[in-house]
Parts: sequence; structure tokens; C-alpha cells
Amino acid sequence: MAKKSVLFEEFDKILTRSMARFGIPLLRYSIGLIFVWFGALKYVPNLSPAQELATSTIELLTFGMLSLQVSLILLATLEVAIGLLLISGKWIRLTIFLLLFQMAGTMSPVFLFPDLVFTQFPYALTMEGQYIFKNFVVISAALVIGATARGGILDAEPKKYKTL
Repeated sequence: MAKKSVLFEEFDKILTRSMARFGIPLLRYSIGLIFVWFGALKYVPNLSPAQELATSTIELLTFGMLSLQVSLILLATLEVAIGLLLISGKWIRLTIFLLLFQMAGTMSPVFLFPDLVFTQFPYALTMEGQYIFKNFVVISAALVIGATARGGILDAEPKKYKTL
């Protein structure tokens, strides 16, 4: 019985070290790919399922100062740039700032167009609402990625932490 426990412990240590080593790069690549993909869709008229909601939101936030076509191109370019920066691993702090800026706009329909986000406020979401609320995961991932910008790492070895 003790031998199984030792084998499990060793396997667990190897697995945990691997997750610590590869977790942040995989987060960067996967979130980056999503941004490039979703942004690129916005370059082609009517290809992005978020196009109408995105342009309506930008129109409201900019007081109609940008044409719908220009706003969509700017949003597409911002999203593709964020994605490419995440994939490259360059300028992570700037990238996280841009990502959070973009997310503020993406989350704003919750307040600007609640009828498009909820079928029953505040708990039943439309497809658009689900699309928006999944961004809490993207924001959380960005914060974890950002924690490594100045050399922070995930440590696979358990430590004792003080609790509040």
C-alpha cells in the first residue's frame, strides 16, 4: 500500500510541475487564438455572430461618432492585435491593458442592452448574454497571465499560506 502512495506522489509531483511550467503559455496561446479568430471574423461583413451587438455597443459608447464599418474594423484590429501579442508573449502588460479595455466594451451590453443579454433578469441569459458572460473566464485568465509579466511564476511545490 505504501508503494502505491509513493508512486502516486511522484506522479502527482511530475504532473503538477508540468502544469506549472506549461499552464501560462497555454493560456496565452489559447486566449490569443480566440482573439485572433474572433477578431478576424469581424473583417468579413456579416460573418461574426457578435457583429450587430458589437456595432450597436460601439455606436452608443462613441455617441455615433464612428461609422459602423469603421468601428467594426477598429474592433477587429484591436482583437487581432491582442491575440497576436498574447501569442508572441511580447509586451504582456500592454496586452493585458488592451484586453481589459476591450473587455470593458464587451461587457457593457449587460448595462446598455439588458433585454439582449437576459431572457429573465438577472439569471437567464440569451445566447448573446452567454457570449458576454464567458468573458469572466477570459478576464481571469488575463489576470493570471499578467501576474507573470514581471517574472512571476507558478510554483508546483506546496507552501503554507497565512489565511486572513
